[in-house]
Amino acid sequence: MSSREVKISNHLRRKKRIRQKVFGTAARPRLTVYRSLQHIYAQLVDDAHGTTILGVSTRAKELKGKLKNADTIEAAKQVGALVAHKAREKNVTAVVFDRNGYIYHGRLKALAEAARENGLKF
Repeated sequence: MSSREVKISNHLRRKKRIRQKVFGTAARPRLTVYRSLQHIYAQLVDDAHGTTILGVSTRAKELKGKLKNADTIEAAKQVGALVAHKAREKNVTAVVFDRNGYIYHGRLKALAEAARENGLKF
């Protein structure tokens, strides 16, 4: 196995272990985050019904003109604030956080802290 394959398999193993423990409901949906090299995505998911309540990313229309670069910590903070604002509009105040196998630092941590500062309870 190459080092890239090992890295991917370790990520998938961490992701699977986290998903066994984290489950979202309509009252407390799962806030899941996907981090690509250029963008960051966040979704609120109701696992009980298998539906996505809302999704926000650095590619959203609301953030298009505001972001100089979409792969920065500042962009992740704006996504976190926007997901918290949209969640409040849908009467969601509490979520369970799914880091999706990523280490809790950098852009992921910035998104989570911005969501907390803007009213979401983890």
